[in-house]
Amino acid sequence: MKTLNLKNRAVSTKLPAFVMGIVNATPDSFFDKSRGGVEDALRLIDEGADLLDIGGESTRPGSEYVSAEEEIRRVIPVIEGVRKVSDIPISVDTRKFEVMKAAFEAGADILNDISALEDDVRLAPFCAEVKIPVILMHKRGNPSTMQKNTVYENVFDEVNEYLKDRVDFALNAGIEAAKIWLDPGIGFGKNVNDNFELMRRCGEFLGGKYPVLMALSRKTCIGEVTGRDVQGRLSGTLTADILSVLRGASMIRVHDVKEAVDSLKILKEFC
Repeated sequence: MKTLNLKNRAVSTKLPAFVMGIVNATPDSFFDKSRGGVEDALRLIDEGADLLDIGGESTRPGSEYVSAEEEIRRVIPVIEGVRKVSDIPISVDTRKFEVMKAAFEAGADILNDISALEDDVRLAPFCAEVKIPVILMHKRGNPSTMQKNTVYENVFDEVNEYLKDRVDFALNAGIEAAKIWLDPGIGFGKNVNDNFELMRRCGEFLGGKYPVLMALSRKTCIGEVTGRDVQGRLSGTLTADILSVLRGASMIRVHDVKEAVDSLKILKEFC
């Protein structure tokens, strides 16, 4: 059984991994069907999501960052709308202290930070103080430049070393080890071969000491292998997610919750 430790409670799943449903409160996320608000969030809950990941700033390759004020304007109404009807764990995809503070006060439970606590020095002490879990992701540069630097001598070792450094930073800031999750950052400054190497070895990061989130849903590397555009990458995504879970992932971040849950139910019968 997988467990996710929140501030004052723990949630678990009997499936082989948690399913995190994506809600992009943005006008420019790469998969248009993931763009939405409260209604879309509630649909993902009905489809069986274990938690939601709400983001107000697109981080697709080539995207530009937005202000904290704009991010708050997009994200907070969705959190408040969900909280009127559900206590589902809510993760916020942000790298800004102001956004996470406002989100936490509105009812959010988890920080999902693509900068692994690098971009805003106030985030780590805040998360430690309020005792929320953090997801630390590897990337290179920023979304507008990251795909211009995709050469590694050994992608697993370099990503692993980076995540180790960021875990040490989080621990030194007072964040509990039991509340740290890792994300190798599929598609963030990697080529297709490196992405699949990280998928194959996803359970090996930091010796398997920390649980791993895999965010593969409909990404470019799926399309490069299948030859499908973003609209046609569901079956490739489901396969990649299942293989990642078999290799050690404890959570999958998905656009298509119902299909992901069904896949994990079948996988459970073989585990």
